[in-house]
Amino acid sequence: MQPVSLVIVAQDEEGTIGRVIAAAKPLVAEVILVDSGSTDATKQIAKDLGALCIEQEWLGFSAQKNFAIGKANCPWVLSLDADEVLTDLLAAELQALLASPDLGAYDGYKIPRILFIGDRAITHGGFYPDAQLRLFKKDKGRFGDRLVHEAIKMDGPTLQLKQPMHHFAYKDVAQFERAMDKYARLSALEFFNRGRDYYQKKLGPLNIVVHPAWTFFYRYFLRGGFLDGADGLKLASIYSGYVGKKITYLHDLVRQNADK
Repeated sequence: MQPVSLVIVAQDEEGTIGRVIAAAKPLVAEVILVDSGSTDATKQIAKDLGALCIEQEWLGFSAQKNFAIGKANCPWVLSLDADEVLTDLLAAELQALLASPDLGAYDGYKIPRILFIGDRAITHGGFYPDAQLRLFKKDKGRFGDRLVHEAIKMDGPTLQLKQPMHHFAYKDVAQFERAMDKYARLSALEFFNRGRDYYQKKLGPLNIVVHPAWTFFYRYFLRGGFLDGADGLKLASIYSGYVGKKITYLHDLVRQNADK
């Protein structure tokens, strides 16, 4: 089986880190956890499961993950978030893939993921399959330089696997809403940092009014968010609000800097 490095960045993830490592460990040759100042049992849990723990002050989402990739010693990397747990079916699919002579036909593999809010799986409303590039050749993939919603940029072809992982991202809907507000602020800052020619295109009424309304309609009705009941309605509303907040916060940044 092709040797693989499991790399994870984490801070205060004691609730999930044990499951993340335990589910992936049979597939990998090493486990590397880059910790940015955990005050809970995250590092100890990881060490007990055989992980090499490296302390690194937070560099930003992309830079921190690229730092972790740089510490990998194997030609293939499995880069997981500290709340992404491989299912048994996915582990079996990965094991067969890593033992296959066809593994190298692609430079990276995307893994579908099921979002969990608390103990409830959210499988409608545009939240699934949400496939993420997680397994890739070390010399072919790096996270792009973004403040938020970082993603791996590949030099070569990729393929999406069939089986999903579980994404235990939020304890409840309120935590999801707080995260969306944080991401909206980071997105606005990223738009602003790209310069006036870029962000001016974002400031029109289409993006602040029409786009959020369309997002709600698309996610709640067309993508079946209503099938998730009351949570589906809340999530569609929060996500459409996030789309509008990105532009509202961008307006705030432009006004603040115009006064300087």
